[in-house]
Amino acid sequence: MPTNIIHLITFTINHLSFTINKEMLDLKKIDKSWTLFLDRDGVINHEKYQDYVHTWEEFVFYDGVKDAIKIFAARFKYIIIITNQKGVGKGLTKLENLHIIHDNMRNEVEAAGGKIDKVYFCPDLDETSSNRKPNPGMGLQAVKDFRDIDLTKAIMVGNTISDMEFGRNLGVNTIFLPTTRPEVSLTDKRIDASYNSLLDFAKAL
Repeated sequence: MPTNIIHLITFTINHLSFTINKEMLDLKKIDKSWTLFLDRDGVINHEKYQDYVHTWEEFVFYDGVKDAIKIFAARFKYIIIITNQKGVGKGLTKLENLHIIHDNMRNEVEAAGGKIDKVYFCPDLDETSSNRKPNPGMGLQAVKDFRDIDLTKAIMVGNTISDMEFGRNLGVNTIFLPTTRPEVSLTDKRIDASYNSLLDFAKAL
């Protein structure tokens, strides 16, 4: 039985190193009809080790993220955040503080010339919840809210295999950032491409 050959190629261009599955993702096809889904912690902002970001004062953007989202805003139709927030479900993070974090995050991104069309979060503790990544519920809700989203023209960017599984379950392309989990193998079939940071991905467009 014939098998598909996966072409994983590592590039270094202008000091940016990235790995891409040649058969799965062609960045040249991306235009204003595409949608970009982004995880939050570990992608946009620094994670807190074995803890949650509870307040705006604890929220720290990664270097270059606001510049990256400015680039994305010129290339993608929609930019949507998809984030699990179990700290709310556990009662450790106040819901009002989560809303403050997201409002301030969006305001700072917009002030830098970018945009975030909507933030979806799941506070559920049940791992089988349809809305908790890697299940696709939040993505499917986005499709209901933005009816012209085409999932064949969409990318999920995350820093965990759960994010990659979410992308596969939703039926979109995946990009992995090894910001917090450098041990993950980039040959994993759930990963279509990998960049060191969100800004590296933006510069590759």
